Amino acid sequence: MEVKKASPSAPAIKWALIGLVTSIIITYAIQFSNLDPNSAVKYIGLIPFFGFLLLAQKEYREQLGGFMTFGEGFLSGFLYSVFTGILSAIFLYLYYAILSPEMVEKMVASTQSQLEAKGMSQEQIDTALNITRKYFAVIGAVSTVFISAIMGVIGALIGAAIFKKERSPFDTPGYNDPEPLDSPV
Repeated sequence: MEVKKASPSAPAIKWALIGLVTSIIITYAIQFSNLDPNSAVKYIGLIPFFGFLLLAQKEYREQLGGFMTFGEGFLSGFLYSVFTGILSAIFLYLYYAILSPEMVEKMVASTQSQLEAKGMSQEQIDTALNITRKYFAVIGAVSTVFISAIMGVIGALIGAAIFKKERSPFDTPGYNDPEPLDSPV
């Protein structure tokens, strides 16, 4: 009978999808609560991101029979962050370009007041805001992938250190098995 090795991708994809649903809920909760998307409330999404990263690593360790090397743990967490980044980027692009373009205008208004407070000329402000309106969805989606990967490296390193459990020589399969009957004694 062939023994199938557990794949780090399966729990990573599962938890990335759960993370995406959570992210969508948080995004719309912020929108419907009429909170400023540029405020500190935007960082609340980091809690489930890191929580699901750890859960993906924990599930992968369980699939490996309770043992996992540091490298296996890191790979599982990093894959989760890459999958999450890609799925979140797709959602954010759709959200800002199609589903809720009014949120871009809300961010543009917030950015305009910040630029005016810095004392920029009206021509500079208009140029910056036109670029923001035109490319916000694309820049937001691309930066999401990279930010997720960078945060994922940090989280995956921490999670791998937490969940690492190497096999000892006594934990190897077959160590405590009785000797075969046909062996010379």
